Amino acid sequence: MIERGWEQKIEPLTVRISTAVRITGLSRSRIYELIQSGDLATVKVGRATLIQFSSLRALTAVSGTARG
Repeated sequence: MIERGWEQKIEPLTVRISTAVRITGLSRSRIYELIQSGDLATVKVGRATLIQFSSLRALTAVSGTARG
């Protein structure tokens, strides 16, 4: 099978809350707190709440500060 370099580097635009919990290690309630405080950007699609992946990246890129 031929692998293309660009296929491995594609990041999702959004993730579901359950995925955000899994990839960050934060609790579901903490994710909701971060959404409420505006630290995580979300998009509603129907009943689904999707978190913008870029906001998760920005949250975890903050170095030297303790959150929560």
